[in-house]
Amino acid sequence: MLQNLPFTALRTFESVARLRGFGRAAEELGVTQSSVSQQVKAVEEWIGRTLLVRGPRQTTPTPEGQQLADAVARGLGDIGDLCNALRHQRRRDPTIVISSPAGLAVNWLFSRLIKFDQTHGDTPVSISTDSLRLGFVEGQADCAILYGFGNYPGLHVERLLSERVYPVCAPDLLQRDPQLRGIADLSRHTLLADTIVDIGGNSPTWSFWAEQTGQTMPEPARVRQFGQANMVVQAAIQGLGVALGREPLINEALAEGSLVRPFGKAVDSQYGYWFVCSKPALKSSHLRNFRDWLVAEAALMKSHE
Repeated sequence: MLQNLPFTALRTFESVARLRGFGRAAEELGVTQSSVSQQVKAVEEWIGRTLLVRGPRQTTPTPEGQQLADAVARGLGDIGDLCNALRHQRRRDPTIVISSPAGLAVNWLFSRLIKFDQTHGDTPVSISTDSLRLGFVEGQADCAILYGFGNYPGLHVERLLSERVYPVCAPDLLQRDPQLRGIADLSRHTLLADTIVDIGGNSPTWSFWAEQTGQTMPEPARVRQFGQANMVVQAAIQGLGVALGREPLINEALAEGSLVRPFGKAVDSQYGYWFVCSKPALKSSHLRNFRDWLVAEAALMKSHE
């Protein structure tokens, strides 16, 4: 009977199966990993069979588990599309709410929205810097810029920006001792890094950059870890250490000269930034115009690289 379906647990199970991990699902849903484990256990007990194969680095669904995850995704997608369509039919407020990672919002999106406001005064835009994507997942945002691989089934998804990584620092850091001419010199400098949520693949870390350039990372003098990418950029600008710069978050600082590239090749990250919204949402002329403008801004930046 429908009233006996564990809807919350099924939604959690679908997230684990799609993201291939309990921790990643916990990040997406904004709950603890323990809660995710309990919900998945409830689904397996309710179904009466094991639906996931737990591995040390990745969790994969069994064939039956994949069938269930696909069915849940389709069902929730249909429900979400219908609710969004009904919501937009009754909505009179033209304000668009976009969910974005804080680093991209601060270092790329904010300054560009001023231009959008000047040319589209009839469409106010509000930004939710929501690292867990809850605003978008729960329908509080109309669209989102998501950081990852672009695997968001049932949604309208298009690549907005790619990511490249390489060392950056403040110009005056190059004028001081110790010298900074190559990767070996990092052993006498402070490395700046942010916490990147494990969503699979190879995260754009210092180790990833070194491996991709055929080098070996030395033990740094010190590591300063920050919770957000925009804090890393600001720390680097203030001369507090050497950061692994992540385009497009550092492009404006490089153009202004507040950051420079001391050495090293650029490496393509496996991650990127994706524009995402429900398919019915694009029926709104306001959202469609905003999407077109956002894609054009991203294309303009690429043409200047």
